[in-house]
Amino acid sequence: MDHRPIGVFDSGLGGLTAVRELRRLLPGEDIIYFGDTGRVPYGGRSPEAIVHYARQDVAFLRTFDLKAIVVACGTVSTTALDVLVRENDIPVWGVVEPAARAAARATRNGRVGLIGTQATIRSGAYERRIAREDPSIQVLTEACPLFVPLVENGRFRPGDIVAETVAAEYLAPMREAGVDTLVLGCTHYPLLTEVIGACMGPEVALINVGATCAAAVAERLRAMDALNPGGAGESRFYVSDSVEGFSRLASTFLQRDVQEAVTQVDIWAYPSEPPALANQPDLG
Repeated sequence: MDHRPIGVFDSGLGGLTAVRELRRLLPGEDIIYFGDTGRVPYGGRSPEAIVHYARQDVAFLRTFDLKAIVVACGTVSTTALDVLVRENDIPVWGVVEPAARAAARATRNGRVGLIGTQATIRSGAYERRIAREDPSIQVLTEACPLFVPLVENGRFRPGDIVAETVAAEYLAPMREAGVDTLVLGCTHYPLLTEVIGACMGPEVALINVGATCAAAVAERLRAMDALNPGGAGESRFYVSDSVEGFSRLASTFLQRDVQEAVTQVDIWAYPSEPPALANQPDLG
């Protein structure tokens, strides 16, 4: 058993969709969440900037005595995960592998769609991982740069003409290609599930990367005998921008009233250089 908390981070609040699933699956775990709300979104940044930001996010989380870090950010998972794994002496897990595996197993016609940030699509990480499962699967990709700001501003509900118009334009190529499985390659996107599902139709399976990641984390911690067997775990929230409005929007992501305090962090105060730690094997 391991009583230490789990650290989770994302470029904004989208990673709270993964926290919601972690809390459901592992109710005894303490979770420390950092949302880099001052620099969201990451998706249009250069790979170098994404690595820079991710190192600072991890450096902040490592000020706590953690047993693992969950990169609940599609952009960082596809662009910087290998770097973070090498540079840290605790497990660092991302969203790509579990979601890619789930998509490969879900498709019936061998055509999988992937939507994500520009950085996620540019990386090719999902295509490589899906090909390891089944090289015959065709992966069609579409960058959706407006989805994250829409979600962060609460514009994701059915009937929102802006959200529905943007989704219809982004998803038209996927519908025309006849994909039967669509990977929501960013942890913000599950809040758009109803809008996306209405565009794609009920026959298309939607893969929630936050949920599949949380399930994989739970499985790995059990295999490592690293679960906290205690009672109800606690959540602590940190952001890099104003805390104003956090509880309202976080409640939407977590699907519960958020009463915990939230603390603002000066993320620029944390180092962006690699730490002098022993290399860690890639744990996926």
